[in-house]
Amino acid sequence: MKIFVAGATGVIGRPLIAQLLAKGHDVVALTRSPENAQTLAEQGVEPAIADVFDADAVKAALVRAQPEVVIEQLTALPKTYTGESMSAAAPLNHRIRVEGGANVLAAAQAAGVRRYLRQSIAFWGVPGTGLADEETPLSLDASPAVAADAHTVTEIEHRLLEASNLEGIVLRYGFFYGTGTWFNNDGDVANQVRQQQFPIVGNGEGVWSWLHVEDAAIATVAAAERGNPGIYLITDDRPLQVREWLPAFARWLNAPPPPQISVEEALEIGGADAVYYGTQMRGASNAKAKRELNFQPRPLEWLVGNAVAHAS
Repeated sequence: MKIFVAGATGVIGRPLIAQLLAKGHDVVALTRSPENAQTLAEQGVEPAIADVFDADAVKAALVRAQPEVVIEQLTALPKTYTGESMSAAAPLNHRIRVEGGANVLAAAQAAGVRRYLRQSIAFWGVPGTGLADEETPLSLDASPAVAADAHTVTEIEHRLLEASNLEGIVLRYGFFYGTGTWFNNDGDVANQVRQQQFPIVGNGEGVWSWLHVEDAAIATVAAAERGNPGIYLITDDRPLQVREWLPAFARWLNAPPPPQISVEEALEIGGADAVYYGTQMRGASNAKAKRELNFQPRPLEWLVGNAVAHAS
């Protein structure tokens, strides 16, 4: 198929482009940078140079490309994973997802695109017992930054799924790890763990759902090829509490064990969002993706050969 990718040079964009090319698809990628355009062309991708905030330019690029499928991976996240850096990045990240995404979606509709895929987030399901599934709403009443993003993501999902003239598919991804991510061995969180700056909060009961970026790319291609309209949770098979995954991650890095701090200390140091991630987050089920996309995620990298000490 001819597939148009917006967000092709990001953390997931790079392995996604490689997977699409490996499966024989004809790929057009949106970029505003001539340097990135040259890199894409060298990979065998047709670059489309336009600023995602320039609605007319985006529309012209899509109408010219005439793709069957659009995959939108637009985000603007920082290299560092701290409260300060995430807050600083939030306005642009919000704008690129809401305004930039609206421009790409409108252009896709104008170009007669058949299918449209958009990234979303798997780990913000409303807290509760058991794993969240595709019917679980996002946590709109969570801590401030989570709630704000959950509202944004919900708006974006509804905008796509309510579009009547194309097949909308929402891919709610888990926490990325692997090359280029915060959780790679050279990533920012790994550095924080080595410096004992990434603590277990309270009893560490927050449940995190993980996803290797290459598995994210594989699942995305499968959804582009044969997914049904609607939502898919794309995560690995083993959601883990912070008290399980974080000590294992530290051992994998040959780092000291992570410190443990109280909820009160976390509120003072990192605010309500740190407490939410550490103690309240809910794991996600990948059953639908496995059933409909034949998704077969790899086990979490730092658990292979590194037994998890389950807390009682």
